[in-house]
Amino acid sequence: QVQLVETGGGLVQAGDSLRLACEASGRTFDNYRMGWFRQAPGKEREFVAANSRSGGTTYYADSLKGRFTISRDNDKNTVYLQMSSLKPEDTAIYYCAARRPATLIPYNNPRAYDYWGQGAQVTVSS
Repeated sequence: QVQLVETGGGLVQAGDSLRLACEASGRTFDNYRMGWFRQAPGKEREFVAANSRSGGTTYYADSLKGRFTISRDNDKNTVYLQMSSLKPEDTAIYYCAARRPATLIPYNNPRAYDYWGQGAQVTVSS
């Protein structure tokens, strides 16, 4: 069982920036592909971003490219999500997730991921 803990959420104003971090327990962090998802009240969980085990390959939801950036530091067992120019529509609970390499399910599908954090609330006021 892999434990994931998100930090860095909070209340910000529109136009501000915020960085989320997700720290994983265990000694095999570099064996996992990582992803970020978010879920607003009354809506389904949606894909935000993902990266490869080394961090060299990244994927983003088309609507978020250029505004959100995913990165990882394997020495710290941590994946980050840098969010800029935040909008009220970004208000949601943000989840990080870990995915084992051997899967046929696409990276933007929540079912591709084996482990999930408890989520971090991000609220953007207008």
